[in-house]
Parts: sequence; structure tokens; C-alpha cells
Amino acid sequence: MPIYDLAVAGAGIVGLAHAYAAAKRGKRVVVIDRDAQANGASVRNFGFVTVTGQGAGDCWTMARRARDIWTETVDKAGIAVVQRGMVLASRFDESEAVIDAFLRTEMAEGCIKITVREAQEYVSCLRTDAARASLYSPHEIRVESRTAIPLLARFLEEQLGITFLRNTTVTSVEPPRVETADGVIEAEAVVVCPGDDFTGLFAERIAAYNVTRCKLQMLRVRPQQPVHFKTAVMSDLGLGRYLGYAAVPEAEPLKKRLDTELKSERDNGIHLIVTQSADGSLIVGDSHHYSTTPDPFAADAVDDLILGEFDRVLDLPGRVIAERWLGTYASSPDRWRFTDKPSDSVRLVVVTAGCGASTAFGIGEETINDLYGSAA
Repeated sequence: MPIYDLAVAGAGIVGLAHAYAAAKRGKRVVVIDRDAQANGASVRNFGFVTVTGQGAGDCWTMARRARDIWTETVDKAGIAVVQRGMVLASRFDESEAVIDAFLRTEMAEGCIKITVREAQEYVSCLRTDAARASLYSPHEIRVESRTAIPLLARFLEEQLGITFLRNTTVTSVEPPRVETADGVIEAEAVVVCPGDDFTGLFAERIAAYNVTRCKLQMLRVRPQQPVHFKTAVMSDLGLGRYLGYAAVPEAEPLKKRLDTELKSERDNGIHLIVTQSADGSLIVGDSHHYSTTPDPFAADAVDDLILGEFDRVLDLPGRVIAERWLGTYASSPDRWRFTDKPSDSVRLVVVTAGCGASTAFGIGEETINDLYGSAA
């Protein structure tokens, strides 16, 4: 009899979400990862679990479910929720039309349009001319991804009995045999969550989905004077990029204006997200550049474009850059995720957009229900 019911290859947020869903069903789970600790997209992001603005249908539905699971899990895992909600501050007339159109969709439940003064109650340093019309969403939560992912893994190991094998590379998957560089593991079923590793397990199956990689640049900014963000902040550029907004017909005039007046930002895939860490510093980003093998270099010009939008939206004179880093994630031009089925007992799961933290718990639940039947 196999030692484990389920083996999960990959300990990023997508892998951890699958392990959690299986463990809640009473399954014996092992998580295998080639690194000593989480080192990829799962710890290089905002920790911004985003519901509002996700693409209509499947993505938005998964984000709602994932947010609910995050909410029920953070206290158990000792993960602090640093912020709740989101203010999308807009300064263009065309943006208000997009906000109004979005508010007429089912995805806007609980969201409202707020005034400049109301927006500044959430983020006092918002520039008045940058928040002429703002969208407020209560649905988002923000965790510190660099600590949240290790804390989640510790919770799964210590409280749910999941086994973790670190520094271990999976070389072959044929249940009940899972071959690794350190020996064979026995498991009845396997979920492979490779992130943006396209040349390892099931490379030929991944290639069929026309995937590439997205590289992004992010920064940590320290304000000169203390400031408190009750919510995360986005701007007009987000309305032109997040599909929940950008796909409404009323977004076309805004996108044309952005393409003209903020052409460099649009060409570099920039939209503004600002979240705050417990120490008062701000996580700021980001850009998007696509390549099969992105170069490892961060361009000052791209950071300047991100910070230019930051300064147009927020009044924080004297702010300084404390840290810079790159992230990469899997990307596809025609889908935001895929679940492939190499066999009845194996699933290959990849999020091909920058919403893994926002959707993974929902996807994990779906996959485990598929493997074992829907939970009662």
C-alpha cells in the first residue's frame, strides 16, 4: 500500500493550496520541492489577494473562493492580515465611466464609488487630483508574502501532518511510483505544480499550452514621514489592465487615452499597486515583460516609470527606495490557468497569469474534488 494518498510536486502557493485541500479531506500528503524554501513568485509578490478586477467568470469565481479560504486560514497559521480592502484611485474622466460600468456588473457586489475625501480616509496621502473618482472594494486581504508562505507551510506540516521534502527534485511521476533524485516515494496520486519551470516534468504537455514567462520589477519604498494605508492602492492603469475592468466596452476610450498619454507605461506593462508592510514601508509595482527566458536585469528606466505613476497618485515627498527585486511567472496569451490530466491519477496545474496567490486555494479545492470526488 502506498505510503501517501497524494504527492504534490512544488511548494509554492499553488502546491500548498492543493496539499491543504487534500489534508482537509483526511488524505496523507507529501509535498516535494527542489529548493530549501519558497523562492519563486509566491514570495516575490505583493501578498495582495485580489478579487475585484479579476476576469469575469472562472477567474473571479476562483478568487472569491480563494479569498474565503485565506480568511479562514490566516489565524490558524499565525499569518497577519496587514490590510483589508482596496482603493482604486482614478484621475481621468474616462476612468469614471469604467468604474460606473463595472459597478453595474455582478462582480461589483459590495463595491462602491467614493469621493476624494472618502478615499483619503483610507489612504491619507492620496493626491486630490489623482482620486477624482475612486472605486472601493472591501473584498481584498493583504498578507506579507515573504513570511506568509513559510508560515502556511509550517501550519500544514505541524497542524495537518503534511510531510515536506525539501531540496528534493522529482524526476519521474508514474503513480504509485514518484521518483526523486533521493529515491522513490509511493503515492496513489500526484499533483504537479511546476510554476514557470517548463523543461522538467511533463515538458511536452506544458508546451502544448503555448506558455512563456513574464518578468516583473518591484520595489520597496520608505516614506520620509510615517503614513498609514488602511487599504491597498491602485490607479487608472489598473483599469486598463485588469480584465474585470478592461473588458467592459466602456474601457475602450480609457485604454486609447492611456495608450497615448501613458504610452511608455503601457508598453512596459506597468500598472500601479501599492501595499504597506507592518514596518511602514511600501511595496510598489509592477511591470510586465514577456520572454521564453527573461533576462535577469532590472532597468532603471522601468523603475522610474513605476515610480512616476506612484508620485502622480501619492503625495510622499522624500520617499526613498529601500529594495528592488525581480519576479517571474508562467504566462499564456489565451488562458489564465490550465489543469492537464496526464493520467487518471496525475494532474498538472499551472497558473498562467499573475494571480496565483489570489486564486490557488480555489484551484486546489477544484483539483482535489476532481481526484477524489466532491466533498460532502
